[in-house]
Amino acid sequence: MEQWQKDLAGMVETIADEVERFFLEMTEMVDVFFELTEEFSDQVQNSISTEIDQYLQELSDANSQAYWELEDVIGDLDPGFPYQVEPTLEKNAACVGCDHYHGQVYGGNLLVCGMHPHGWDDGNCPDWEKEKERF
Repeated sequence: MEQWQKDLAGMVETIADEVERFFLEMTEMVDVFFELTEEFSDQVQNSISTEIDQYLQELSDANSQAYWELEDVIGDLDPGFPYQVEPTLEKNAACVGCDHYHGQVYGGNLLVCGMHPHGWDDGNCPDWEKEKERF
């Protein structure tokens, strides 16, 4: 074999070794990348899962609290029988002190008064009259 053939074979061998080393290093880098990505994904998933669990727990606690407060207010009332609801500044403010206010709940539906069964929208009902004293 001539010298140039030996040099060419040596260069090809060197190139093959370098290419092999390059691909081994790239494989290691890709493996490390996937490991980091998997760890990051697990952390994000755990974080989101924890936040969702906390939010649902808070929501559930609030709903439970509201349910028990409502249960305390309503007590043992049978929804089939009428019961009285007083007007407040938040609900039916135009009816506070009005003689026409009925305020009975029938089957879950509040009858405010005969003229305005669902109540008046603002605080100045045109049919408002002062409550008469009843003995």
